[in-house]
Amino acid sequence: MTSKKQIVKKQTKTKRPAASSASKRLSAAKPPVKKVTLVSSEVAYHGPLFDVHSDYVREPGGITSRRDVIRHSGSVVILAVDDSKNKKDPLVLLERQYRHATGQYLWELPAGRKEPHEAPLPGAKRELIEETGYRARSWSQLTRFYPSPGFLGEWMQIYLATGLTLGQAQPEEDECIECQMVPLSEALRWVESNKILDGKSMIALLLYDRLRRSRA
Repeated sequence: MTSKKQIVKKQTKTKRPAASSASKRLSAAKPPVKKVTLVSSEVAYHGPLFDVHSDYVREPGGITSRRDVIRHSGSVVILAVDDSKNKKDPLVLLERQYRHATGQYLWELPAGRKEPHEAPLPGAKRELIEETGYRARSWSQLTRFYPSPGFLGEWMQIYLATGLTLGQAQPEEDECIECQMVPLSEALRWVESNKILDGKSMIALLLYDRLRRSRA
């Protein structure tokens, strides 16, 4: 009688390398968010653009602290870009105006306060027309951030506006704005040389340049 040999196939398992202590720490569960309690709040100042609230807050560590906070309806920032003549180095729209809080003229992107019941995008379109006269065919959001969250509740939303057409500006009575189209490469040099000191404009220009490079 012929015996049959059984062929046994061994299954090999690929061993995963042991996780490093650093990766274990990163993958560890996040600690629970500790509760913060608003004990009391009163309006210390009410103005046409913002309010100042004097709050008492029970902090995560259990200590009650006074926090004076500027409450603001939010702002929109517009990075208006014209690449019709040079796609590799498009023009960006900058403004120069006097800022009393800094005591000097600043180069900035068009920007302004969002009205309390206004959506951000319509507010951005309105501000671009009022300050510069430009209208844009295409709009997209770049980012949103808090410029100074230690005491300021204002957020800023940055939009990229392209497909520009020039019209008539409609500035407010107290606004005296000089507009200039500047090549992106030059605007970036202005950031590096501190000719542009405005934070929101720095963020928008540097982020836009980084996104362009990543997509090239």
